[in-house]
Amino acid sequence: MNGKRIIISGGGTGGHIFPAVSIANALKRIAPDTEILFVGALGRMEMERVPAAGYQIIGLDIQGFNRSSLLKNLKLPVKLLKSLWRAKEILRDFKPHMAVGVGGYASGPLLHAAGTMKVPYIIQEQNSYAGVTNKRLAKKAEKIFVAFENMDRFFPNEKIVLAGNPIRKESVAIEGKRYEALDYFDLSADRKTVLVVGGSLGSDTMNKSVFGAIDRIVEQNLQVIWQCGKYYFESYREKVEERYRSYIKIYPFMERMDYAYAAADVIVSRAGAGTISELCVVGKPVVLVPSPNVAEDHQTVNAKSLVNRGAALMVSDSRAEEELFDQVIDLISDRELCERLVTEIKKMAIVDADVVIAKEVLKLADKNGYR
Repeated sequence: MNGKRIIISGGGTGGHIFPAVSIANALKRIAPDTEILFVGALGRMEMERVPAAGYQIIGLDIQGFNRSSLLKNLKLPVKLLKSLWRAKEILRDFKPHMAVGVGGYASGPLLHAAGTMKVPYIIQEQNSYAGVTNKRLAKKAEKIFVAFENMDRFFPNEKIVLAGNPIRKESVAIEGKRYEALDYFDLSADRKTVLVVGGSLGSDTMNKSVFGAIDRIVEQNLQVIWQCGKYYFESYREKVEERYRSYIKIYPFMERMDYAYAAADVIVSRAGAGTISELCVVGKPVVLVPSPNVAEDHQTVNAKSLVNRGAALMVSDSRAEEELFDQVIDLISDRELCERLVTEIKKMAIVDADVVIAKEVLKLADKNGYR
């Protein structure tokens, strides 16, 4: 067995985890003897999702900066030092040929430790606005894989590879699944369907927007597939299922995104980079509601990259409760606009980012090694 040993670090949300798993899957398809180890943050969703995908993961006791409660940041320096020490220990034990950082709390300590130990690494930057950590880590990175143009604002141009974001291939495989998907959700083929996705953790704003528009949804004879997030599920489920079960299908997390995408006539979504990459491949009319609770407001920048090309509509988070479903109802009845949005968003689709990144990682691993 001459397989390369690759560490993949990061997580925190589905937007980081799904690309990471996609890269790992591509590595295994191209070179089945590759050994892969994930490094994530304890208590975050990667600690469940990565093992479910069939990979080993080690957790670091690390957290992000808490903007809403400064007291919760008192332990941050200690946790950071402990995570750096633990990351070095993991690198010494696993002896990787390459490290891959996908963003999230664990990515910073792991890649910083890799840089000090001469372990080569690459960065996969999903967003159109790079965060502070990745900008610092870029100095020692071998390559930086990006999904948006004009990223030389943040990174050395000679290191940038425009590859797109790795997507969940199984999630965007929707061809011919519409009626199968409608059966899965117990929906009517005679109504238009709106899919609302508030990110892997859910969105309070989008949940309030849906719940506040339920009577209008019924009046318009629409039906909604609503992924509300596990933290919000119980508070909405009884209210919705008691009176509106034939119009509203509510879920904490969407296990079959391919069915959700296939059933949808219009999609309402946050503007995480991974989600946007999937939406471009799916090719449905989209209304984006960028989350304001992210670093450098990068979801708004992500969303505008589509809006400026006429590939999507956008409603701000602050206006969503008042305006979101007005936009959705207007859009769903405007066939010409729907067709125009579909044409433009499909032009932005990149389907093989996982393979491009995996091949480059293996190529770099061939000429580099743990030193």
